[in-house]
Order: sequence, then structure tokens, then C-alpha cells
Amino acid sequence: MNFSVTPQQMIDSYKLQNITYFPQSSTVKFHSPSATLLSSVGLPNSEVFISREEVPDPHPHTDSITLGNRFRHLDIPCPEESREWWALGYLFESLVAVDPETGKVYAFPEGEPGYTELHRDVESLLFTLIEFRKLEVDHDNDVDPEELSARFREVVGEFDSTPFADENSQWNLSLEELENGIW
Repeated sequence: MNFSVTPQQMIDSYKLQNITYFPQSSTVKFHSPSATLLSSVGLPNSEVFISREEVPDPHPHTDSITLGNRFRHLDIPCPEESREWWALGYLFESLVAVDPETGKVYAFPEGEPGYTELHRDVESLLFTLIEFRKLEVDHDNDVDPEELSARFREVVGEFDSTPFADENSQWNLSLEELENGIW
């Protein structure tokens, strides 16, 4: 499989010590390209994205990977179709999950019912996290926030328009905060 996102890009962006790699298993049914990416490229741990592997399990004797079990123990309604999706981590204030059959990535905003499609696949999530890290670095180096926002929307939008499809997606809200000087 050829991917646009490489392990080296993730390491260059987040440093090796801030990346969590997920083991692959032939006994678990999981979207093959997603499994390959999560085990070879990994997910970052940062202020923006906290990988599931780094999130303390509130119920150590339960399966907190699947959303149905996680939500049941937290006494939160879980949409039927998402019960078997896997938690990947947290993006800003949203729980991020992947459908293990399709590889699509969804966000469950904190305090809101339901979910939104966040990325067409895991590769798009990883690509966007790498681009967002570049945006953060440039912001720290005093690059104009509106220029950063426009560049991020263009680069990510060319790869996958899904992150910006919902006006209330975490990506749109974050860019709005950036443009308004809230960072």
C-alpha cells in the first residue's frame, strides 16, 4: 500500500517519544489500510490530539475501546450504528473514533448528542494532524493567523474536504479561534 503520510513525517512533526503505535492482529477485523497506518505511522500525543493509549481508562475492568461499552459505563447514549466503533483519542474537546469496517473517522463533540464525520479515513486524520502541527509551529513564529488558516484549509482541503464539511467541526472551530486571535 502506498500512502501519502509516512512514519518520518509524523516523527519530524511530533518527535518519536510523542507517537503511539498500535499493534496489528490477524485475529481482529479492522480496515487493513487503517491498521497499517496506525501501526506504522502511529498517532501523536500533543495538546491538540491525545491518543487513546495515553488516556486513562475510567473503567479498568471494561472494554473502553469500543464506543458502546465506553458510553454505557459513562451513562451516555450511543448511536446504534457507532457501538462497535473504536476510540482513537481526543481532538480538542471531541472523542475521535474510527469505524473498523470502513476506516472512516468520526468526532463526538463533548456535551453534544451524536457525531460528525471528521475524515474520510485514518490517512486523512494523520495528514491533517501533521499539517496542523506545521500551523502551530508557524503560529509560534508569528506568521499571520489568517494566512495560516487559509493555507491549512487549502492543503488539507485538497487532500480531503471532509474536515471542513461541517461548519461546527473541531477543525473549523479551531481555525476560527486562530483567526480571531483567541490562541
